Amino acid sequence: MFLRLESSSIAMWVAESLWAYPILLAIHIVGLAIVVGIFSMRDLRLLGMFPGIHPAAFLPLSKMAWIGFIINAISGILLFTSQAVTFVGNVPFLLKIAAIIAGMVLAGIIQSRLRGELAIDSASAAEANNADYAISDSTKYIALVSLLLWMAAIVAGRLIAYI
Repeated sequence: MFLRLESSSIAMWVAESLWAYPILLAIHIVGLAIVVGIFSMRDLRLLGMFPGIHPAAFLPLSKMAWIGFIINAISGILLFTSQAVTFVGNVPFLLKIAAIIAGMVLAGIIQSRLRGELAIDSASAAEANNADYAISDSTKYIALVSLLLWMAAIVAGRLIAYI
């Protein structure tokens, strides 16, 4: 199945074109910066860093992070097709995919918890910026695991080329 995928016209275009692989890789990196940038900053905020930023400020940014994820998924699938046989047996690749799936599941859980824990309406938003807000210990733990998963995905992604 993976050999057939690797032999497809789209995979051949990605693998043999002078520009396809580098452009897709650049797009993949932009998607990565969006996803990991937003979610890691949110996780760090939930862990107590950047106290001047209200955690609810990350709620509207989650849509942008999901767009970054879609960009990564599409570019990643296209990149995968060019070396499907190699990647499917590559331990760092499999770890990367597992970390990304788990990270996205936790992203959804954290977003849901933020909506519940930090529900504020527009009239109280100004007051909330100066108010103390409590993040549950379980949400902090999930944020820590999320942050570790994003770091693992990045490290595993870099190791794909070397292992």
